Amino acid sequence: MQGLSYRSRLWWGVAAVVLSACAVVPPSTETPIPALPFTPAETASKADFYTVKPGDTLIRIALDSGQSPSDVARWNGLMDPGKIGVGQVLRLVPPAPGDTPLVVRPTSAIAPTPQLSDEDLTWAWPYQGPVLADFSQSKKKGIEIGGTAGEAVLAAADGKVLYAGAGLRGYGNLVILKHNNTYVSMYAHNQAVLVKEDDTVRRGQKIAEMGSSEADRTKLHFEVRKLGNPVDPAKYLPPK
Repeated sequence: MQGLSYRSRLWWGVAAVVLSACAVVPPSTETPIPALPFTPAETASKADFYTVKPGDTLIRIALDSGQSPSDVARWNGLMDPGKIGVGQVLRLVPPAPGDTPLVVRPTSAIAPTPQLSDEDLTWAWPYQGPVLADFSQSKKKGIEIGGTAGEAVLAAADGKVLYAGAGLRGYGNLVILKHNNTYVSMYAHNQAVLVKEDDTVRRGQKIAEMGSSEADRTKLHFEVRKLGNPVDPAKYLPPK
């Protein structure tokens, strides 16, 4: 390169360095790790929120997440819980430490939630009547128990009243109890509801009266849900 100018010799030097850096590297024998669509931190937060879909109600969303409808309404600043819109994102857990709740609710008015372990949870029949229909994952989300109007419907296990009312279509006058962070139970078609939201109840306590609200006859529709999913109550109730 004696005949080359200083600038030309510099250019060829840079080119040699670039070409050497582009040499083919033998492929790695390790299996490549696929890229995640979102980070683990984002994954952890996705269960804390829900995007409203057509046909959703606040009661149904709260039930499936194991939360009280009034709590979900409070965490989201919903002045009218009956008005939620498709595509709206709802918070399903309390605000994180440091966040300011949209509505302040006196903690003295809230009964402590029982925190029995799954193993310590003892179940009893909510009503001693004939089983009219067994559990079916595809058709019946619980069992149906025949009875007489006005007779006592009992709490199947210790817990806290998560919901009491008639806002869930097809269930009539309904009571939902939360027993711990795993299980809730549901008591539908009642003639009268005798408890209110946030009440603490004990196994065997009268919580409602047998009825036929939104049903074809007098009966109790009883469900047990594990982490929001319907399970067969017969697997938890003692033999008759």
